[in-house]
Amino acid sequence: MSTVIEQAVEARLVASAPCMDTVPATLRYDCDDPFAVRMAFPAPATLEGVEVSWEFSRELLAAGLEAPAGLGDVRVRPFGMDRTVVEFHAPEGIAMVHIRTAEVRRFLKRVQNLVPAGCEHLFLDLDGDLAALLRDAR
Repeated sequence: MSTVIEQAVEARLVASAPCMDTVPATLRYDCDDPFAVRMAFPAPATLEGVEVSWEFSRELLAAGLEAPAGLGDVRVRPFGMDRTVVEFHAPEGIAMVHIRTAEVRRFLKRVQNLVPAGCEHLFLDLDGDLAALLRDAR
């Protein structure tokens, strides 16, 4: 069984102009980091022309489907009946994308089937992480 889940999603970039550009994005989950999800945007979709990846908690993504969630660099909230808004706050500004809620729910269901919520700690390698930390401290 794979320990990584990737799902392509269609994100609509919200700008000050009335139209919204569609940009490709990928939601990614890896059992090696069981509390986190990543959302990556390919180079052509970014201002810098390099791939950009944001990491945030899977709990934040799930909570944001039902009500506004997040106070930091990433915020998630429902928008209408079928969209979810993800805001990315950086020193350069704020990027806001709309994603179909059904795509996010499908992704989270796959993640839940791989690592049930509340069982993330079972996928951590605390002994290995501690050994690496102590090895690096020497």
